[in-house]
Amino acid sequence: MRAASIAALTPVVAMACALTLPQAAQGADYLRGSQIEQPIEAPSFGAGAFDWSGFYFGGFAGQSETEFEPGPGLPDLARSAFRNTALGQTVDMGQFVVDQGARRDSGTNFGGFLGYNYLFGDVVLGLEADYTRADQGYGFRDFIARRTTAGGQTLDWSMDTKLGARLHDYATARLRMGYAYGRIMPFATIGAAFGRFDAYSTIDATAAIVTNANTATETSRMAAGYPLRVGVARKNIWGFGMAFGAGVDWAVTDNLLLRAEYQYIGFGEVEGTSTTVNTGRIAAALKF
Repeated sequence: MRAASIAALTPVVAMACALTLPQAAQGADYLRGSQIEQPIEAPSFGAGAFDWSGFYFGGFAGQSETEFEPGPGLPDLARSAFRNTALGQTVDMGQFVVDQGARRDSGTNFGGFLGYNYLFGDVVLGLEADYTRADQGYGFRDFIARRTTAGGQTLDWSMDTKLGARLHDYATARLRMGYAYGRIMPFATIGAAFGRFDAYSTIDATAAIVTNANTATETSRMAAGYPLRVGVARKNIWGFGMAFGAGVDWAVTDNLLLRAEYQYIGFGEVEGTSTTVNTGRIAAALKF
């Protein structure tokens, strides 16, 4: 009787096992999977599409080296200072002006910029303007005094030469050309520069006519028209030039850009001095 009951239950047990084993296997897989940590993907800083088009603005800080190159105008100023004297008519007074050579100044600068980009596939074209506070300059002074006899006349003369310039600040307007590699964009720039200078190039001259030179009765009197200043000293005058540069932008997020950049600016002559500026700078900007 008992054996018969067990025999009758055998098909039921087999069916129950067939139904429950797959569910148990899935449950085991679930529990086992919950104990295995899924790998974390490393961030890919340069990958992924990014829309570089649009407006942006930001600020920067950098280090500049500025070179000031005096022009050839000082000898002409010296000749002009004595053009109406026998001395100036017989002696080249330009030879007494010391050759200055290039002067350099360096320091930190800061400023801001804004621009707009247009995207053509992976090619980026844009317009950008920036302003830089520089405050770099140079100054030179030389004094010479001599007694010279020329044209039968003895003169005690002197020249006090002053030459210098200071670049207070400048701005550029540039065309920007870049190529997008996802969120990284190298670029180059070219455009115009405008700088605000103080500049001076002057000679203060004296000429005294000596009578009975080198005797006990020697006397002297200032020649007509002396003391005399030639040249100019001017403040807040504008210099113009060209700007070139290259750098790389990194889109950290959809709205935050970081930049590293080199910029070269060459200004034309301003009151006897030509100026070039080499700058390396880092920047951050907001993009819209």
